[in-house]
Amino acid sequence: MTVSPPISSGPDRDTRRLGRLPRFIGQLWLAVSGWRLVGEPPRFRKCVLIGAPHTSAWDFPFALAMAAVAGIRMKWMGKDSLFRGPLGWLMRSLGGIPIDRSHPHGLVGQLAELMRQAEDLAVAITPSGTRMRSDYWKSGFYWIAMEAQVPVVCGFICYRTRRVGFGYSFVPTGDVKKDMEGVREFYREFAGRNPEQTSLVRLADENGAGGMAPPEVSPARGPRMGDN
Repeated sequence: MTVSPPISSGPDRDTRRLGRLPRFIGQLWLAVSGWRLVGEPPRFRKCVLIGAPHTSAWDFPFALAMAAVAGIRMKWMGKDSLFRGPLGWLMRSLGGIPIDRSHPHGLVGQLAELMRQAEDLAVAITPSGTRMRSDYWKSGFYWIAMEAQVPVVCGFICYRTRRVGFGYSFVPTGDVKKDMEGVREFYREFAGRNPEQTSLVRLADENGAGGMAPPEVSPARGPRMGDN
């Protein structure tokens, strides 16, 4: 499987693509919060960017700041109902992609199709699918990357060390268990805002599902800042 070619690099490449204002706001957010961005931003034209551990609604603004400072035009998916009405423009401006849950090819098919058609796209997914503890991650991120033939990049947030950033990346091979071993090792050291709610880093597909039809990906319900 071939990894998509890297985006041309340069000191001002990301600033020109996103504009200086989003980057400034992201830097200001991290500075005021006492956080720092670490790790090398992904240099792929297309990728699935996963985020973990996800235990708080506050993860969302940190993820937006991370992407802005790194110069990534990050997209995330949400129920199409979020994009109707007066707040629809805001959801789109924050990188939201409306998803039709009645689509005959399902969410995995929709996202994979978007990835194939786009020239430059980083789709962010929280594989735990919930801020509460779960025994399994949702494996949609894996099958989207597999079907679209793009790499998976691991983004992280750590409230213990006040760091947010990027790290391990891989291209899915179809051997789910083997591919997930590196993901588990990478996320071992990071702590969410509510550590007791951290989901286990494993997929049900590792138990022998192999190349069977992938499960759905849960679209976001939209950012909510009033809870943890």
